[in-house]
Amino acid sequence: MHTWFVTTELKRTTKRQRHPRLTSAFDNEAEAKAFAREKLDQGLIVFAGTINPYSPKQIIPSTEIAAWIEGTQQPLDVSKE
Repeated sequence: MHTWFVTTELKRTTKRQRHPRLTSAFDNEAEAKAFAREKLDQGLIVFAGTINPYSPKQIIPSTEIAAWIEGTQQPLDVSKE
């Protein structure tokens, strides 16, 4: 069962186009981190999180992705909000 997602914001092809996104699901955090690292290395904007009904709900904003991949930042637990 998939418990993590990683969303990447793809580069626009035209000025009028909105920022298209691509989301992938993963069975565990390690797989999600590996995929996020690949996309971050490609220069894409990346964010991640857990998929419902996984608890506690966690969101990793794009500003914290690099630290999350390296294991120096804990995901934001949003289950208490």
